This record gives sequence, C-alpha cells and structure tokens, in this order.
Amino acid sequence: MRQRPRVFVTRSLAGPALARLAEHGDVDVWPEPTALPPAVLASRVAPAEGLLCLLSDRVDAALLARAPHLRAISSLSVGVDHIDLAAATARGVPVGHTPGVLTETTADLAFALLLAAARRVPEADRCVRDGHWRPERVWEPDLLLGRDVSGATLGILGLGAIGRAVARRARGFGMRVLAWSRTPRPLEDLAGGVELVALPELLAQADFVSVHVALAPETRGLLDAETLGAMKPGAILVNTARGGIVDEAALAEALRTGRLAAAGLDVFAHEPLERTSPLLALPNVVLSPHIGSASRATRTRMAELAVDNLLAALAGRRMVACANPEVYDAHERPETGHSRPVSR
Repeated sequence: MRQRPRVFVTRSLAGPALARLAEHGDVDVWPEPTALPPAVLASRVAPAEGLLCLLSDRVDAALLARAPHLRAISSLSVGVDHIDLAAATARGVPVGHTPGVLTETTADLAFALLLAAARRVPEADRCVRDGHWRPERVWEPDLLLGRDVSGATLGILGLGAIGRAVARRARGFGMRVLAWSRTPRPLEDLAGGVELVALPELLAQADFVSVHVALAPETRGLLDAETLGAMKPGAILVNTARGGIVDEAALAEALRTGRLAAAGLDVFAHEPLERTSPLLALPNVVLSPHIGSASRATRTRMAELAVDNLLAALAGRRMVACANPEVYDAHERPETGHSRPVSR
C-alpha cells in the first residue's frame, strides 16, 4: 500500500480546499497568519513531497536543494516570480499556479484604484473623518476637484487576461483605450474597442495608465524616471501587477512635483511597503496591501485550483495549470501519452 504523500502548506486557505487535500495526503499547515522565516520554511519543506505556497514565500534553488523529496510545487498566485522556475524544472518539479480565476476580481480592483485616484476618494474620506468638512465648507466649488474618467483615454500596459478585462470596463465608462503589449495579441474579443500602439505613443496620450505586464527581466523598472517623464502631464498611474515594474522613487518625485496627478498602487517593490517610503507622505496616492484577488469567492477558487494542481502532480498527472510545462513536455511516456516529471 502506497504511503500518503507529505505536503506542506505555508498558510491556511479559504474554503474547503485544505480538507480535500488532507483526504489524499498528510498535510502540515503553518498555523500563523504571518509569513514563515526562511529557515523555518526550509525545515518544514525538507521532508515534504508537495509544497503549496504563496507569492510571499521565496522558493529558490537553495530551498529546493534542501528538499530532496519534493515532487510538486503549487502556488496560490498567477505570477511565479517568487519561484526559481529554472531550478525547479532542472529538478523535474512541476510548478502550478492559478491563472484565470482571479482575472475579473483583479480588474475590479484596478478600476477601483483608478476611480479612487481620479476622484480623490481617500482625501475626501479623510476630510470628513478629520472634521475639515465644516458648515462654512458644506459645498465649496473647488473642494477636492478631481478628474473625469468618462471620455478620458486609458493606456493599458500588457494585454493579457487582466488587461483585457480592464479594457472592457473602460469601454463601459466611454473611455478611449490604448494598449501596448510585448507580445502580439488578438483583439477580436474586444470588438475593436482597443488601439494597439507603441509605448511612447501610449504614454504621451493616456490620461490614465494601468499596468498589467508580468514581472520579468524585460519589464523590471519599465516605468523609470525616463518613461514616467514621458507620460502625459497630469496623468494618473495605476499598478496592480508587480511593484518591481515601477521605479517607486521616480514615481514619488513625479507625484510630489505635480508632474503626475495621482497614483493607485496595490503592489510594491518591497512588501509590505517600507515605512520610510516617500509614497506614504503623499496625499495623491491611493495605497492598498496587494489585495487584487482578495474577494472571498476568488480566493476560494484559487485555493481549489492550487489543490487541484498539487493533487494531480502527486498522482503523476499533468497539473491543471503548470507554469513550467516543459518539465512534462520533454518527458512524455509514449506508450500512454501521459506525462510525468523528470525522475530523480
């Protein structure tokens, strides 16, 4: 009788997914709501065959070297920049992720940040809470004047699933939508509502720029002092992708000087945002703590897919959503057509 696989889960998950995982393996769950220290993560992963992790867990080559039994990694995220995919592939370890299920929820937040930044909602909230909205200021013609969204031009960096979902929302607001993508993208499903343009043209024309590219060597620091300086004066930046895409010091300076009107940020180069960050002192920045996928329904679906990925790999089947499919493609079993990871 085959021994049940040992699985380590780095945080408790929403919904019934963990109970289902426990039906098929011996599950060890980190009980704290905070992230594990790296040394603790390494010690808990060492005996495991399966790892279910979050994007805050660094799974690098050193960690993999300390986990000789590991056969599968599943991340509760779309992005896998926290995992050394090359090292995992070299070890024959498939890496699962959760694309698709969080598209609409993340697009909702991107548009929420866009609207909040445009209409200065956090500043208005503080005005009321702090007692500055007094009888003599009950209705001032120039109180907290913001920007119209309807009829404005939105520039979308990255026309993947989330970028496309944001484009659909923008059309509902009567916006003109420009997009730039590093890879060719079909536009048929957007019914001609998006214009593909070069990056300089997008930055020069867009009243709002929303970031939806993946973090990669080619996109790290994509919005630096030069590209931020090329944006339309008074434009508003929204980032729900990854913090490393934007040079935060350059962004803070552009916001401080009024070169850009505002920003809505859900992601940061270092998370949590460092208390010394100049962004915290700026009133024209809307900040949220990386909650793009944080609806109850979406997090439950993410957990289900993450568990599906892990169970499939531990049973010798292809993951439902694999971030390094080459780990299978190079090792097909011709007699059955099934896939298996590299044997070690």
